[in-house]
Amino acid sequence: MESIVISIGGSVILSDDVETSFFVNLKNMLKKFSKDFKIYLIVGGGKTARTYIQLCRKLNFDEKILDQIGIEITRINAQILTKVIDFANIKIPFTTDEAIKINKPIVIMGGTTPGHSTDMVGAELAEKAKASRYIIATNVDGVYDKDPNKYPDAKQIKEISINKLIEEHGTDWSMAGKNVVIDGPALKIIKRAKLSTFILNGKRLGQLELALLNKNFDGTKIKI
Repeated sequence: MESIVISIGGSVILSDDVETSFFVNLKNMLKKFSKDFKIYLIVGGGKTARTYIQLCRKLNFDEKILDQIGIEITRINAQILTKVIDFANIKIPFTTDEAIKINKPIVIMGGTTPGHSTDMVGAELAEKAKASRYIIATNVDGVYDKDPNKYPDAKQIKEISINKLIEEHGTDWSMAGKNVVIDGPALKIIKRAKLSTFILNGKRLGQLELALLNKNFDGTKIKI
């Protein structure tokens, strides 16, 4: 069965304007696609994780501890989704190797170890599962030339090469809770594994559905 990996940001599932209908619609969509695809869903920490990290950074916690705090939040978020998507796994795996072994149509997990975001977990899982697509569902409509949340004139980039992204952002992980569209360690794996990668707004489930079907969607494709 064809595998697809989705990295969904915590900012998507726990935004200030999120409604319960989003979870119902997400569940129904995944139920439909689980008949044809094995879907792995990695959940980020979002605003909640960043709030805790910012507080603990002021208290002089070291970066490894800050990362670990963020990871715990991602696992809580993942646990919430497993309760909503009741045909997924119940126990949240600690590693991508554990996730690969779970015999469920939908497999949900959070972060794993310090030194990267859930974007890298998704890329690592996509490589191991030999996924046909890696979808990064964030809170913006893909990659922009500048932050669209700050600049109204920001322009969406429909297609961008992995080499350009690495040139601009590097492949390192600089600090816990960094809010970027895609992190450096994930870029490194995407290039190495030649992952077909799409970036889109996870709140727009219609666009996510198009990406799952490998149809044209409103977002950004990464050229390998």
